[in-house]
Amino acid sequence: MCAAESPSLSSATRRIAGFAVRPGLFRVPGATPVPGGVSFTIQSLYATGCELCLFRRREAEPYAVLPFPEDCRIGHTFSMIVFGLDIEDTEYAYRMDGPHDPARGLLFDKTRCLLDPYARAVTGQSVWGAQRLPGSYRARVVRDAFDWAGFRDRHVPFQDLVIYELHVRGFTQHASSGVRSPGTFAGLMEKIPYLVDLGVNAVELMPIFEFDEMADRREIDGRELLNYWGYNTVCFFAPNTSYTAAAEPGREGSELKALIRELNAHGIDVILDVVLNHTAEGDERGPFFCFKGLDNNIYYMLTPDGKYYNFSGVGNTLNCNHPLVRSFILDCLRHWVVEYRVDGFRFDLASILGRDEDGRPLSEPPLLESLAFDPILGHVKLIAEAWDAGGLYQVGSFPAWNRWAEWNGKYRDDMRRFLKGDAGLSEAALLRLCGSPDLYPPDRRQNASVNFLTCHDGFTLHDLYAYNEKHNQANGWGNTDGANDNNSWNCGAEGETGDPNVLALRERMQRNAFAVLLCSRGAAMFLAGDEFGNSQFGNNNAYCQDNEISWLNWEDLARNRGLHDFVRSMIALRKAHPVLRGRTAPAHCGWPDVSFHNGTAWNARTEFDARQIGVLFCGRNAQDSADDLVLLAVNAHWEAHDQHLPPPPAGHRWRLAMHTACADPFRPDTPVDGAVLRVDARSVAVFVCEPAR
Repeated sequence: MCAAESPSLSSATRRIAGFAVRPGLFRVPGATPVPGGVSFTIQSLYATGCELCLFRRREAEPYAVLPFPEDCRIGHTFSMIVFGLDIEDTEYAYRMDGPHDPARGLLFDKTRCLLDPYARAVTGQSVWGAQRLPGSYRARVVRDAFDWAGFRDRHVPFQDLVIYELHVRGFTQHASSGVRSPGTFAGLMEKIPYLVDLGVNAVELMPIFEFDEMADRREIDGRELLNYWGYNTVCFFAPNTSYTAAAEPGREGSELKALIRELNAHGIDVILDVVLNHTAEGDERGPFFCFKGLDNNIYYMLTPDGKYYNFSGVGNTLNCNHPLVRSFILDCLRHWVVEYRVDGFRFDLASILGRDEDGRPLSEPPLLESLAFDPILGHVKLIAEAWDAGGLYQVGSFPAWNRWAEWNGKYRDDMRRFLKGDAGLSEAALLRLCGSPDLYPPDRRQNASVNFLTCHDGFTLHDLYAYNEKHNQANGWGNTDGANDNNSWNCGAEGETGDPNVLALRERMQRNAFAVLLCSRGAAMFLAGDEFGNSQFGNNNAYCQDNEISWLNWEDLARNRGLHDFVRSMIALRKAHPVLRGRTAPAHCGWPDVSFHNGTAWNARTEFDARQIGVLFCGRNAQDSADDLVLLAVNAHWEAHDQHLPPPPAGHRWRLAMHTACADPFRPDTPVDGAVLRVDARSVAVFVCEPAR
């Protein structure tokens, strides 16, 4: 908006409820400060009237109600500038009039106050765990005064990503974290030196949009259970104010922006886990505070009888491919890129984003195509959780336009089974190590697969090798919730044990997992705390546990320093060898980009399935000054096996760089007898080819 178009008090045409008003910024949804006032804009296809309700902070009733005049409506958009507001002391909501016809999915109720879907801040949420009245959400006007001067987005290449998935509150809430502001964006900022030292170059933040942790609050055995993970969005444009160290009236989001700027300055991308498949309004039994009172039958997928389709598993499903909802989602993501400079998004239950209004999968979903080609989103990472709760599973087939990557659930499942010694997995393991060429064509292979063995949903890596079965009794559902197909192995004892042999095996299995993950082509992701043996005590669905079950106990870092240092060294090894991350320029030695050496040199057979594989990655180093040859040998068998190495190129030799069976894996004491290494049972070795001395 140029200066000549800037609305001012002098152009106000009337007074309503004591305020000077005039038509607003119709093309700018939400509450937007303008000289002397605020433009309030909201859209509804079926509403017949709209009122703006103004509240003073912490007061239950509005101090002013302003109906939108006729000249403040164009088409289905209501827009009005209100002058003379005390922005810092004002909260606002809307009341919409219109037909109430549940059979048609229309639920207008002019007595209900509704939250602005474009609100930049939501009030009453700033204290974590504080009880609030259902439907009491209001919005605040935010002045954006954050200074991004000097900010330069580094855009870490996709295949180079080492993603660290974390929960903002749980990362520092435990007293052992030692931060000044536990459980907050500021607390996470204090841990940036730790992240830099570890070597990760991206953080994936579990939901930080405003959500209601008190939804479905319960008490089980005297313990309060909350909606801790936050997969129940209240507002898509507002950050969770309970994650701030101090209240930010009128400048909400500043602490989060400072965190993102500081992470970026240290070479760490920020990826947001976004929940655009459903809302916290639930089904017909759920609260009524936003979309239900605007255009219920547009924003939600409804059955022919007006009920809610539930492809999300939590009550409702956003009608993502309706033109209005599609526009809303695009506006949301652009907002986080422009206002917060985020580097990417991981889309929860992303297969929902490809369904039509009746829930049928679309071959070329308009929303996914729009996101792929949007100019503002041109450089951000788009990562799909390529399945949903309605049974749609699209790993390897998610509509992509060469822009979408996927959480590779097949990598997780195949590699978990292979690493614990299941038979018949050698071929699948080789495919996963090489970037899953069976799933992704060559033009996508560098930028398609997010490889992971653990995430927030399921066992931690420690628990993956400490429990055969889930132990979710603390969730209050009789241990019926959470996945049963964990592909885990307790190494001989269920849960905590003092048996030194079991403990040693568990640590080796964790090292094996990290070694394989960080030597796999594609982006690598792991769960915060896995690098120092964090446990959730066998709970594989800790969505409701705002306590020691979910919080990272930083004392584990001292107890498991060896594991932490191993992970740090493996990340450094990955960064030092570009061939581990993806295809490079061809090696001058003439060897293929990828070759298999399963037990013996140049042996690509897997049918004998000795649970032993060897894969050699060949290419050039980052400077294109020398060949970069790395051989990964994995022995998932319970017996030791020989790994025969191919004769190195002239003037070179093989060096054993890492062997998880050794007390100090990166200073291996295992002898290499000529071109043969005895790879211990259940261990991983890495060889690097280097000039002979």
